[in-house]
Amino acid sequence: MCGIVGIVGHQPVAQRLIDGLKRLEYRGYDSAGIATLCQGDIAIRRAKGKLQALQNLYDQDPIEGVIGIGHTRWATHGVPSEANAHPHISDRVAVVHNGIIENYAGLKEMLLNKGHQFASQTDTEAVVHLMTDYLSQGNSPIEALRRTLADIEGAFALVILVKGVEDTLLVARRGSPLVIGEGDGESYVGSDALVLAPWTQRLRYLEEGDYAIVSAQSIQIFNAQDQHVDRPVKTINISADAATKGGYDHFMLKEIFEQPTTVKDTVESLIDSSAETLNLPVDIDWNNISKLTMIACGTSYFSTAVAKYWFEMIARIPVEIDIASEFRYRESPLPKGGAALFISQSGETIDTLEAMKQAKADHQTTIAIVNVAESSMDRLADFSVHTKAGPEIGVASTKAFTAQLAVLACLCLDAAQKRGTLTSSQVQDHIQHLLNLPNEIYGILQKEADYQQVAHRMQPARDALYLGRGTNFPIAMEGALKLKEISYIHAEGYAAGEMKHGPIALIDDLMPVIVLAPHDKWMVKTLSNLQEVIARGGIAICFTDRLGRQHIEQDKIPAQIVEMPLSHPLTAPILYALPMQLLSYYTALLKGTDVDQPRNLAKSVTVE
Repeated sequence: MCGIVGIVGHQPVAQRLIDGLKRLEYRGYDSAGIATLCQGDIAIRRAKGKLQALQNLYDQDPIEGVIGIGHTRWATHGVPSEANAHPHISDRVAVVHNGIIENYAGLKEMLLNKGHQFASQTDTEAVVHLMTDYLSQGNSPIEALRRTLADIEGAFALVILVKGVEDTLLVARRGSPLVIGEGDGESYVGSDALVLAPWTQRLRYLEEGDYAIVSAQSIQIFNAQDQHVDRPVKTINISADAATKGGYDHFMLKEIFEQPTTVKDTVESLIDSSAETLNLPVDIDWNNISKLTMIACGTSYFSTAVAKYWFEMIARIPVEIDIASEFRYRESPLPKGGAALFISQSGETIDTLEAMKQAKADHQTTIAIVNVAESSMDRLADFSVHTKAGPEIGVASTKAFTAQLAVLACLCLDAAQKRGTLTSSQVQDHIQHLLNLPNEIYGILQKEADYQQVAHRMQPARDALYLGRGTNFPIAMEGALKLKEISYIHAEGYAAGEMKHGPIALIDDLMPVIVLAPHDKWMVKTLSNLQEVIARGGIAICFTDRLGRQHIEQDKIPAQIVEMPLSHPLTAPILYALPMQLLSYYTALLKGTDVDQPRNLAKSVTVE
């Protein structure tokens, strides 16, 4: 979602603010802006569109100052425009804001009646005038902030400049992440650690309800009860190069090709490779879990859909999966002794975070799988396991997804081992396949020409159908999502056996149908569905292994085949996810879309 950066120090900040915003582009945005305190006044530059427009504006008309704030906006209230871009200002304050002020309409009406004039359609501007109103009543800046926070409702991360206060940023968070960095005679504020990585590795994460006074030399943090608190300094290890493409044309392509490493790092953080035994950082009592509820959004939801098969078939634990935004309002009764597992790349996805709070209130054991240490979900969960994907910049998730699956596979084996549903030798056999995953992934990534050839058949299509069975049914849905996200081709993923219950009516000679058919207990039935596609003139493209190819060629099925390696049932869905990623990437390239920042999408959804 939106991105925030702030600097208070002793050097000019304007260009550095823009550079920081460039590291936040991955979050998705439609406008951007910066504001500084310059010779006693608030100076502001804002532009609609890409950051280059803001950079061009600044180059033509630079601003000075050693304290400033910046923002990339993803429109909620009000269309993308310069007027609606952040920062928003009055004659006294400048504000950047992530989140939504839910009661802004009532506040705006009250402030209009008091003579305040609004210049935008945004909810954020209510905060600007509320702060200004309290300052005009003679309140100190910190007291004006406290009163403002008491008045506003919703989720927010706020960073505020106050005219006349040349060395202080005021910050606050409720439901939206915010981190403060300590530098050498400077302090920094950001919506995530990545934006601050080139400047400092020493961070303080604000807790829910915290607000703070941030100056170049000191950081004073208060909790929601107005008590002074000391949030610990965390030392991060994020390379400043993490937000660079490293010679690849796009972040997405770079991150796809990082997967041999990221899966290896993730697996080896959970398995003792020398002893070929599990070595998890958490000790979950799987024997006393009556039911496992898995909750996530988007691509992370599809990782839970794969894991449902694993946990039920291998560990024999009943599993329910749910989309976080639906779970919260379904008022689902959760069983005594149940556990709830939550997956989020950022650890800040608002619907998933709120669902976790609900599960904790219902006395469920909570387990988080996140890619960002010290994120809200990481701190809230009873048990937390980290994927080792590193920063993921491309909006369409790739390496985070496969790392999530690797963690889920290890958790499943841990449950199976403790519950006695697998023997020790069977667990070790599964572990050996997980340890071999990076090599298999590397081999699949070397077949780019095959995926490019299929992409040429996909490029003219307006619609596409993805079919799979078992653990590859969720991969079919994930493949369809990837195609939609970055190529803007409408696509749907279906259980192959459901094709006859509706989707078959759509198949004609313009419809590409992607069929995932590894040699498993479902393969023969899946290939029967492939025959039905061909009988109706569909463009049939089958991803299968050597044994599947033999079956297709023996039956003389006229489908385009992309051969995959023979795979173990545990690792097959991870391997089959990779060509789905590359297929969507190369199709998007042919269509000329913005691969890393597809329209209307944001990397981390932190508002409802």
